[in-house]
Amino acid sequence: MTLYHDTLARLGKDICAGIYPPGQVIPAEPVLCVQLGVSRIVLREAIKGLASKGMVEARRRTGTVVLDQSRWSLLDPEVMIWRADVNGVDVSLGTDIMELRRIVEPAAARLAAERASAEEVAAIRAAYEVMAAAVEGEGDYATADLDFHNTIIRACANPFVTQLQSVISTVLRICFERVAALPGGRVRSLPLHRHVCEAIEQRRPLDAETAVIALLDDAQRDLRAVLRIDTRMLAIPNLPDAADKASSAQRAIQELGRETKKSHEEKRHGKLFSP
Repeated sequence: MTLYHDTLARLGKDICAGIYPPGQVIPAEPVLCVQLGVSRIVLREAIKGLASKGMVEARRRTGTVVLDQSRWSLLDPEVMIWRADVNGVDVSLGTDIMELRRIVEPAAARLAAERASAEEVAAIRAAYEVMAAAVEGEGDYATADLDFHNTIIRACANPFVTQLQSVISTVLRICFERVAALPGGRVRSLPLHRHVCEAIEQRRPLDAETAVIALLDDAQRDLRAVLRIDTRMLAIPNLPDAADKASSAQRAIQELGRETKKSHEEKRHGKLFSP
């Protein structure tokens, strides 16, 4: 890490931690230079970096003022990491993270099952195989898990979603770091990853989406267990259990088929007996 990035991170974390709360003027340049042990040039560049993230604003005759969190670039990966580092993944951040994952990942998996190239499908399978080997004690599970999800985001082939990849990658890294030490978590989630992989390989969009929802349910249980909070505060949405999802999806498909057949018959009947 360069001196600039170190200074940027130190100030950013101080702001996230509330050492410099919104509305407060941060210390003058000479004071900060001494505190941080950096030159004015480095400090000014770091302040510019914070300003570009919406965290501070230079005001004439006042100084550099910390802005309200509503002005921050909350999707900036560095800001996300600073918040998680200084405050941990609290209930609020944990809820926000899981909601973002539920908004993006199921739809991305559905699109990946339709659009992924042969190379991308192979990359998803390769990442899963590394995860499986890591469960047996060989390889880096966390890195492979991150590659697995990142490849799915890329494979959905939507430029707006792929622009979010750095954000999603940061979110995933934060989640994985918090639940890594949870006993049995990786063994339990591996089959859920396999279901996602197979659905994408076999070009089954609905099943891929359903499999990711089951995976997110499991991830949310893990995060809730790590945070040790009331289940009402980080509740899993009222969805079927992972074991019931495949049958639920199948029932939905069958019901849709019956409704479609009924509609066609009614239209046909109307044509036969119309005046």
